[in-house]
Amino acid sequence: MKQPLVECVPNFSEGREETTLLAIEVALTSVAGVMLLGREADVDHNRSVFTIAGPPLAVKEAAIRAVGVAAERIDLSRQQGEHPRIGAADVVPFVPVRDIALAACAELAWEAGAEIWSRFGVPVYFYEAAAKIAGRERLENVRRGHFEGLRDELLLSAERAPDLGHGQLHPTAGATVVGARKLLIAYNINLDTDKLEIAKAIAKTIRASSGGLPHVKAMGVMLHSRGQAQVSMNLTDFEVTPIHVVFAAVEREALRYGVRVANSELIGFIPRAAVEMGFASALRFEGLKRESVLENALDAKMES
Repeated sequence: MKQPLVECVPNFSEGREETTLLAIEVALTSVAGVMLLGREADVDHNRSVFTIAGPPLAVKEAAIRAVGVAAERIDLSRQQGEHPRIGAADVVPFVPVRDIALAACAELAWEAGAEIWSRFGVPVYFYEAAAKIAGRERLENVRRGHFEGLRDELLLSAERAPDLGHGQLHPTAGATVVGARKLLIAYNINLDTDKLEIAKAIAKTIRASSGGLPHVKAMGVMLHSRGQAQVSMNLTDFEVTPIHVVFAAVEREALRYGVRVANSELIGFIPRAAVEMGFASALRFEGLKRESVLENALDAKMES
């Protein structure tokens, strides 16, 4: 019998200092059974994304240890980058992969949050399926104002106080947002222009919160190291809004401004089903079945 498998995709507010990234990596791989699947770092966003997977309790402990390293080494009062953040260890989502329910991942999130506060004194917010307060399901609601704005707001009002903590942010580590969610695709499209206002306008048009594509979160950011504007996105349900549909929408909107898409990039990993959907669309396959993909057919046979 296969054991449950959980993915965790912690995001850290550091994308430039290699010694800090290596220290986080060591923490994430210090627990037996945890697999490091990948690490992405962006100097413009000043952010890194790690992907680990393994048994639930091992993944939970690894994530907790990495938060401690980030809290010790990252000072948000000095950190600057294009990506919104409220914490040194900004977001820690637990994702069900095999033989575990989303509700069980929410339990992992609550347990991890309690340990993060207890061990390191870093306040915790819970989001998505682990949210305990109405309105905190959406990460953008929790992160509104970023570190500086939220820190100042908490001095005047307790309405946005962390779920765990004394009602204030850690002076240098901020707060960590811990949650449970389904698989998502972190996806960026880089435009052949340095006009940030175009990327922001496109993001506003396509994101769900503005009446655009369902399950698409988007923002426009500037990549100063490349001289390019970027539409940075999270696709939270690729089965409803596939990645190729998002690309087509951004490309169409860009052309309205006389701009072309330079390229696109994946942050972390993409589910196989999303790749299959895009492939079938590009080649206009009629009724392509999952079993038509050799590896899928072999997996099905081996599991039966």
